[in-house]
This record gives sequence, C-alpha cells and structure tokens, in this order.
Amino acid sequence: MSARPDGRRADQLRPITFQAGIAPHATGSVLVRYGDTQVICAAMIEPGVPSWMKQQGVKGGWLTAEYSLLPYSTLDRKARDISRGRLDGRTVEIQRLIGRALRAVINLEKFGSNTLWIDCDVLQADGGTRTAAITGAWLAARIGVQKLLDAKTLAENPLSDSVAAVSVGLCGGETRLDLAYLEDRDAAVDCNVVMTAQGRFVEVQGAGEETTFSPPELQNLLTMAEKGLKEIASLQAAFLARHLLGGAR
Repeated sequence: MSARPDGRRADQLRPITFQAGIAPHATGSVLVRYGDTQVICAAMIEPGVPSWMKQQGVKGGWLTAEYSLLPYSTLDRKARDISRGRLDGRTVEIQRLIGRALRAVINLEKFGSNTLWIDCDVLQADGGTRTAAITGAWLAARIGVQKLLDAKTLAENPLSDSVAAVSVGLCGGETRLDLAYLEDRDAAVDCNVVMTAQGRFVEVQGAGEETTFSPPELQNLLTMAEKGLKEIASLQAAFLARHLLGGAR
C-alpha cells in the first residue's frame, strides 16, 4: 500500500467526532468533524407542509435540507449563493442528496403536518463535506426528534434506522476510504456511499475521472465503504448513548 498524505491506512477513516448543542436555538444540532472537514448540522421543526403536498393530498409531514459552504470554509473565499442570486448546481445536488438520505429512514406520516428543516453549513472543507453532512444531519434530526417525543409533540419515533455516508476512491490503483481533499482531487475514481445501520444502501454516487473502472473494482469500493460505514454507525450509536438518556430510544 502506498502512503496516504496523512499517513492513514487505505482502509482507515479520518478521526470522526461529534459535538452536540452547537446551535442552541435549533431543535437538535451537531458539529461533525471528518478530520479537518467540519460541518454544523441543525434540525428545526416548522408547522405546516409544502403547498404541493396539500394540493396532491399527501398525508403526513415533510423533511427538506439546505447546504452551504461558508465563505471562509475553503482556501479561496467562496462567495455566498445569495450574492450571485442563485444556488450553484453542486449546492442543489448536495442538499437534495441530504434530504433523500434522511427521508429514507423517516416515516413522514408519523411526523404530523410539520416540516423538519435540516441545515448543513460547512465551516471547513477538506473533502467529504456531503458525507459528513449526511452523518451529522441524521444525528441532529435524532436529537431533535427525541426533544419532540419528550415534549409529547410526537406520539412515536418516526425514525426507523440511522443513516451515514462516506467516500471511497481509487488513488494510484489503490482503493482508499474517506478521501481528504488532496486524494479527492487526484482520485481516478470517486464514490460517495450512503447506507443505513442495517446495511441497506440509500444511494451510491460513483464516477471515473477521465477513466473507467471494472465491476471488481466497484465491488472493492463498496466493500470498503461498507466497512467504514459500520464503524461510523457505531460512533453515532455511542454518541447518542451519551447524549440521550437510555441511548437512541
């Protein structure tokens, strides 16, 4: 195995940590760190649902996500979307991905006629911001849901499972887990994998960067991602056990 820029093994995650309560006014919030990548994830409940749900007679609530790179999160200043008057394509793609990932593990009919907003703001970007955002967003949502359960706002837990995400890639012919920016930039193949704690895929995004990859190489990427996601699910469970009485009830 070749040396990685930060000295990790090919199958080793960056240090992953979670800090609760980073946004006190949110229903639930977490600062998630994947190495030097840092994302604030916050969940807030708002009465009412989108007009399209009312028009189509869709029962239950809704969950939607917003994502942004703060101007100082990258080496060169990232202009705010509002200054350009529109969201860029990458931002739209990522916030839709976050929303899909969380909606895969929530029963919206149990959520009542409410909208759960998930806001993910990147403080520092060093690769894997979308995967860190998904992992932290679920924790923020889980903490927020518990507050609603404790307050009797919700009758039962609408979340059926946890969800997390990680990147994998081919760098110099080697399969690597959880790519930092330098690896992500130069990877021949880059994938983002979203999975539940029960081992069910939610989404797999993969592309060759001016190259192709074989079915066995894809299988190796998915196998390594699954290994990393099991570790991340365990970290999520341990975090919740510390921050929710009795763990993830």
